[in-house]
Formats: sequence, structure tokens, C-alpha cells
Amino acid sequence: MDDLTIRPMSPDRWDDLVALFGTRGDPAWCWCQFFVTTGQGYSTDRASNQESLRAQVAASERPLGLLAYGGGVPIGWLAVGPLTSYDRLTSSRSLAAVRGDSDDENVWRTTCFVVKVGHRRRGVATALLRAAVDLARSHGASAIEGHPIDVEARTGKVGGSELFHGALSTFVAAGFEEIGRTGPTRPVVRLPLDR
Repeated sequence: MDDLTIRPMSPDRWDDLVALFGTRGDPAWCWCQFFVTTGQGYSTDRASNQESLRAQVAASERPLGLLAYGGGVPIGWLAVGPLTSYDRLTSSRSLAAVRGDSDDENVWRTTCFVVKVGHRRRGVATALLRAAVDLARSHGASAIEGHPIDVEARTGKVGGSELFHGALSTFVAAGFEEIGRTGPTRPVVRLPLDR
């Protein structure tokens, strides 16, 4: 997209994120809270989750994600930050088995992609991922990881709602390499970053 711009999330862009997440679908009730909580700490109450993310954005010294704009309108989002800020991921046994002893606290992680219907398959996720790499690098990350879907390994069509982790092909095109899998269609990928 020629008019695509990526901006770091900040409190003054909150209304843009609300407009993007809308009132239907997974973003509208999860508000990227699944990975920051574990067990009973995760709520399915949309208002509670929205308020939690709003408070996190207001309190954070770094952007909690990136917003993509097309024609000045918010059309995409990627949640990204230090792996240590995602309790569900740091407590995951399957992820720990793949990562082994690479628990460097300077590793960052992508978690949730959102691309507005009508703007998919136009490079928005790719642009968000590239910007996430730059953001992680600028904050001193030693590496950035993701846990995308291997669409080619799936049987049948993959729905858009299943791609909130991103597609493996997007990560591979950005230079990420697979370090293992937590399941047949769930690779863990990593991109080391030069300091």
C-alpha cells in the first residue's frame, strides 16, 4: 500500500485503536490481554479487558504495539514487547521446551496481529512486522521471536481469525528462522538483532 504508515502505540492514539478493534470479533473482546495473563487472571469481559489495555498503554514507558494507518485511518495493529511482559508465554512449558536455555530477558515477542477486513493481503502485516523489528532493536532487544501459523502445513482453509499470530511466510520473508515447533503447524521463529 502506497499510503501505509506505521506509528508506535501511545495514549494519544487510543481512540484509533478503539476504532480498529471495533465491537465484533476477537480483538473487540480480548484487547490483547490473553498473553499478559495466566489461568484465572484472564477475563472474557470485553470492558474489563479494554480498560486493562488502556491502563497498560497509559502506564508503559515503551509502546505496547504498533498501529498501521492507510489513508490516515487505522487499519492494523501488532502487539509486541519483551517476552518477560507476557506471563502466559514465560510460563508455557511447550514454549520453554523449544526455546531451551535462550531465556535472555532482552528477547522481544510478537503476539497479536489485527488487520482490518478489506486491507488484508496488501502488505499490512509485513509492514507491521518490519516496524516491530525496528522497535525491538531501538529498545536494545537481542532478538525478536514469533509463534506464527504454518499455513502450508494446515489441511483446509485457514480463517482470518486464526492468523492473529501471523503467517510463517511473513516471518520467513522478514529473515526469521525457525527454532522449533510446539505443534505440527506452530513454529517458533527468531530473528537475532545486532545491537
